[in-house]
Amino acid sequence: MTNHQKLRIGIVGSTGYGGVELVRLLLTHPLVEITSVISSSSAGEPFSDGYPHMTEILSQPLDPVDVELIKSKADLVFTATPAGVSTELAPKLLDAGLKVIDLAGDFRLQSRETYERWYQKKAPEAAYLQKAVYGLSEVYGEEVAGASFISNPGCYPTATLLGLVPAVKAGWIDPDTIVIDAKSGVSGAGRGVSLGVHYSEVNENLKAYKVNKHQHIPEIEQVLSREAGREVVTTFTTHLVPMTRGIMSSMYAEINGTRTEEDFIALYREYYEGRKFVRVRNKGILPATKEVYGSNYCDIGFAVDARTGRVTIISVIDNVVKGAAGQAIQNMNLMMGWDETLGLMHAPIYP
Repeated sequence: MTNHQKLRIGIVGSTGYGGVELVRLLLTHPLVEITSVISSSSAGEPFSDGYPHMTEILSQPLDPVDVELIKSKADLVFTATPAGVSTELAPKLLDAGLKVIDLAGDFRLQSRETYERWYQKKAPEAAYLQKAVYGLSEVYGEEVAGASFISNPGCYPTATLLGLVPAVKAGWIDPDTIVIDAKSGVSGAGRGVSLGVHYSEVNENLKAYKVNKHQHIPEIEQVLSREAGREVVTTFTTHLVPMTRGIMSSMYAEINGTRTEEDFIALYREYYEGRKFVRVRNKGILPATKEVYGSNYCDIGFAVDARTGRVTIISVIDNVVKGAAGQAIQNMNLMMGWDETLGLMHAPIYP
């Protein structure tokens, strides 16, 4: 396939961690070409000025956020922007005839009121919320196929929902008893500088944050409610750990009936059959974040406690890949009718 036949890609917010990870992964994708890297703050500067490791790999000047310019250079646009930006930008790109995959949280929630309550920002117009397909690839891949507008899931919801959906859908756990304990590396906070991600504050430290207030709570509950067929409310607590990449969601719930670890393993392997990026561990083996580092994999393991009648589900991802750029590319592949693994079959980096 020659370059002019490739899908032309624009990346808005290319100077953030999600944006540069999109660049890294898309550079090896056989069916696309990065034709525009876009930044509102650094337009005109070479991309590699902000990321010297990209010198001689991608040094083209950054384009401004100009819809007509983007339209002239791209067919599909990834918007890797802070929350609130794509509320205004994504509709303009869609109206210009472009396909859009939004990595921000602006179009994930179906309720405008819920979005404004949790994000403290103006919600997108209802028409565009209805148009957006929630791109949890392994669960809603059939809806993603052929869509023109994808709302990429959040990093915590990706790890959490992939770990919970099969059991909730099958009725194997009581959704009212779900407790989620989630931990993330510092890259989840983005590249911006703040006291909360200062080295001296993070190093040799472990802290909970946004307790009962995290904006990913309604996203998780929205999907669990859809899969359970009734409203589900959860307890979800996030923690910042002193590492760069990785999310671990530890989930606890009461089991309906009598189930063994082997039962859960069989259920999940059947649910995710053919989906190469979810790996269900053998009995007695729980996953660690290092085992998915730099990859698009989600690894899941189980521990059943017959004494308490509870199951512990451990789910790990790389928050920048499966939790952001990798899943966005997986959604692009599904959207375009391609093999969902194209450009993503990278083995995890270890150690």
